[in-house]
Amino acid sequence: MGIYLVSVGAEEWFDEGEGGWGEVASSLNEELGRRGLPPYESVPEKTDLVRGSGQAFEEKLIPSMDGLVALCQAHLPPDAVETLCGWSVMVPMSLDEEIWLPVGSSYTESSTMVAGAPQVLEVAERLAAAISLPRETPEMCDNLDLTMWFMDGSAKDLAAVRPGPWSDDLDTAFYVALYLRAAQHSIRRGCPIVYS
Repeated sequence: MGIYLVSVGAEEWFDEGEGGWGEVASSLNEELGRRGLPPYESVPEKTDLVRGSGQAFEEKLIPSMDGLVALCQAHLPPDAVETLCGWSVMVPMSLDEEIWLPVGSSYTESSTMVAGAPQVLEVAERLAAAISLPRETPEMCDNLDLTMWFMDGSAKDLAAVRPGPWSDDLDTAFYVALYLRAAQHSIRRGCPIVYS
């Protein structure tokens, strides 16, 4: 089991049944309307997980996040840390500030924090630059591609021939890459990213 970060397609996003995100989706649209923003309705259909296709996103959160927390504290102000790590739903639209919804989700019981992918991306890019995340880091993360790259030894092999700040703590580099690629995917595909 464990915790995954996954993209959500239209059917699941608007589904009001158990396991669906319909209550979050409708609550988000109500809040967007209160802020004078258009509703978030153009969610693409979910596609099958095909490694390297870039059509879906799925990664498993396995390592400890302690290194990421320390990196964030060293390089980011508290509000940026919250933007990167505090959300339970990320949407592809720009939000001036995170939105707290009074509904639970599969990851939280009583409230859901929604962040904008452009804001998450900006923070993740700062951390990626701080650790010099290598260009070889997988970009299309459909089927645990990042998880496998960091856990199966490929990242260690690259670190042996091209060490740098990123290779000092591969668990931390994994999480920087995870949030970077999740935000990029959300923007590219126009889909929500959620914890599952």
